[in-house]
Amino acid sequence: MELVSTKRLELYSGRSHPELAAEVANHLGVPLGDASLREFADGEIHCRFSGSVRGKDVFILQTHAGPVNDSVMEQLIMVDAAKRASAKRITAVCPYYGYSRQDRKATGREPITAKLVADMMAAAGADRIVSIDLHSGQIQGFFDGPVDHLTAMPVLVDYIRRHLTGDLVVVAPDAGRTRVAERFSLRLGANVAFVYKRRPKGSINKVEALDVVGDVAGRRCVLIDDMIDTAGTIVAAADLLVDRGAAEVWAMATHAVLSDPAADRLKASSITRVVVTNTLPIEDSKKIEKLEVLSVGRIVARAIDAVFEDSSVSEIFNGENQS
Repeated sequence: MELVSTKRLELYSGRSHPELAAEVANHLGVPLGDASLREFADGEIHCRFSGSVRGKDVFILQTHAGPVNDSVMEQLIMVDAAKRASAKRITAVCPYYGYSRQDRKATGREPITAKLVADMMAAAGADRIVSIDLHSGQIQGFFDGPVDHLTAMPVLVDYIRRHLTGDLVVVAPDAGRTRVAERFSLRLGANVAFVYKRRPKGSINKVEALDVVGDVAGRRCVLIDDMIDTAGTIVAAADLLVDRGAAEVWAMATHAVLSDPAADRLKASSITRVVVTNTLPIEDSKKIEKLEVLSVGRIVARAIDAVFEDSSVSEIFNGENQS
């Protein structure tokens, strides 16, 4: 007797961003599986998949939205449940990868927490990780297995082409994002500039924008970053660009963390438009008038389909997802 195995995809979602999970499932044309997530009285998370996952290709989608620790732990528990239920392959899909900013030791006696999260994913049973616009490309090396590093650049570039014309400059809010700004500029045929900033010693959410490298006078500037958290960096950079004569300033980022007081800062800033994606859920109270939210659901779905079919993820982005 010859047995022919049939590949079976199962998509499950944690509770951090059900809207994105539903959108991804719709693009894939598959139903979301039921993970039956609940808490015990003391807050411990329990998971039990309603249907069998034995021998299946299981994708567990959970963006690490706040409270970040709860989101990460919930995904780890789901991965562990799938492993113990004999799933053939488990892929942790993390549109926003928690703790990604702690990717190195800036000073002594600090953790490298991005590596810790990768280690926990592996220990729980994840065979592969899929994420979008990691804070730094080196995080891919923290996981001892395949990491598919997606990028929201096609979505953001398309939006710029449709809504912004004239003499354009792509601006990195700090030297670390210069390479990303260069990629955007090549796609748009625009010039590049970057802001020189300094973070006061011992501070976490404070930043000082000191100077601009590049010609921005009379031009429309687009600040490109991977995330907007408290908006201190992006607002300080925008104010400096306006001081240097920029005609208009937009801000674009993949991950809208938007911790307080980000919404108030952005609302009062010189930034004309703030464009982000839906890798993270955004509370209604933070949806200010100048905020535009774009979807990455199709990108995530295409990546999941490529992983399931064992085809190239890089071809989706023409190789531009490599850091």
